[in-house]
Amino acid sequence: MYQLVGVFRDGILTLYLDRQADNAPVTNATIALEIDGQAVAVEARPNGTYRATPEGMPSGGEIEIFITIGGPEPDLLVGSLALETASGEASAGQGVISGIAAFLHRPLEMKVALLGMAVTGLTTLLLGWAWGRDRRGAVWVAILLAGLVAGPDPAQAAPGHDHGPAAPAAPANRSDAPRRLPDGSVFLAKSTQRLLEIRTVAAQEEAAGRAISLIGRVVSDPNRGGLVQSTVGGRVVPPNGGLPRLGQTVRRGDVLALIEPPLPAADRTTIAERLGEIDQSIASAETRLQRARTLAASGAGIRTQVVDIEVELEGLRRRRAMLTQNRGATEILRAPADGVIASGGIQAGQVVEARDLLFQIIDPAGLWVEASAFGPEASTLRFGAVSAALGGGPPMTLRFMGSGRTLQQQATPVHFAIETPPPGLSLGQPVTVLAQIGDPVPGIVLDRAAVVRGGNGETIVWRQVGPERFEATPVRIESLAADRVLIAAGLEAGARIVVRGAGFINQIR
Repeated sequence: MYQLVGVFRDGILTLYLDRQADNAPVTNATIALEIDGQAVAVEARPNGTYRATPEGMPSGGEIEIFITIGGPEPDLLVGSLALETASGEASAGQGVISGIAAFLHRPLEMKVALLGMAVTGLTTLLLGWAWGRDRRGAVWVAILLAGLVAGPDPAQAAPGHDHGPAAPAAPANRSDAPRRLPDGSVFLAKSTQRLLEIRTVAAQEEAAGRAISLIGRVVSDPNRGGLVQSTVGGRVVPPNGGLPRLGQTVRRGDVLALIEPPLPAADRTTIAERLGEIDQSIASAETRLQRARTLAASGAGIRTQVVDIEVELEGLRRRRAMLTQNRGATEILRAPADGVIASGGIQAGQVVEARDLLFQIIDPAGLWVEASAFGPEASTLRFGAVSAALGGGPPMTLRFMGSGRTLQQQATPVHFAIETPPPGLSLGQPVTVLAQIGDPVPGIVLDRAAVVRGGNGETIVWRQVGPERFEATPVRIESLAADRVLIAAGLEAGARIVVRGAGFINQIR
């Protein structure tokens, strides 16, 4: 339930209490400490540790302690505290295996050596008797030869231990600095674990679907945005409110810009001639209308003639107005949809061609991802849960919209809708799409942050094998989602795996 590490230094006992489930610090517990049958007061510190000041502590040796943890999850811990001696060595657990002790751990070699000693001694005695020498000298020679047979073999550790030198070991390293141990594991003190926020989980086997990885980019929803282009081209004229800026919110139908189309010289000449002819016809019609009205007023003319001339004159005036208007007609560019201006850098007076992209409007809440799927079966894939990962950002949940039937650079385009686009997402931003396909398979599912690359290129995870000791374990993984992986091999259920801070541990040398 708990992990408890105590550090006794300068007369102060500092306790680090963490949960066994996730290695998170426990800061709201009540601790009752008993050392050698004597109750010691424990004080909670603001930094999340607990401090005790025991009195009458010996200068060295091993002391038995009892710790009672109260709170929502009470527990009783029994352990021992190894104190350093005056020379700096720990009095407990620091014994050195001697050559004789190591030798006694090897019964087969011991029997062979004893048999050799007996044979050598017997042979020497026989030779001594044969040569007529003193029996005492023969016995000492036998012992000396037996020692030469058994003595040269170096001392080794017991089975299951490293073979080390027979010389006395150096004092133990009592530094709290993170370091890589000789067996490849990492020592990380509890104080450092608190700084790096190391967190663990218990590996559990479960069923999860396989996933494929697709490379994609962010695009706009075709129904929630649009492009603004000129159909004729010409000179840009700002509207009354000015040209829109990047990121400005616009509504459907808002005037974004005006375009004055260019008029060639030949067209201007033709229009001028037509205007002259129409002006002449209008002047003639006005003269005839005046005469017809005078005659009709005196009774010498008819009223219908006046009406005909008025209709003719009105038609000439309309033709002239239309010709004048078409000569300088300005194209009005309006917003095709609600949204924000995503692109556009035109300026007043700039001459643009027809079909040039002047503005792009997008809806930040309506963005898609266009991914590329390779293979002949790409267009028939049935996608399950789909997610997308941004570089350094949170994963996004996607919804499959459809796939194309036309290859683009030997790949099938696949569209996914982003359920809740995060703020600041831009068009064209590259993303990695992870889509689950096929039936679920058993395995251990972990956060992607738990998997790191070892120094030799292996894919590894870090197991917590002790409160302050971590070991690297090579694994084989398969992608499940943007933030999850499936451990296909190399790890057993129940192991405590570092899921936060694995990258820091991996860098310790």
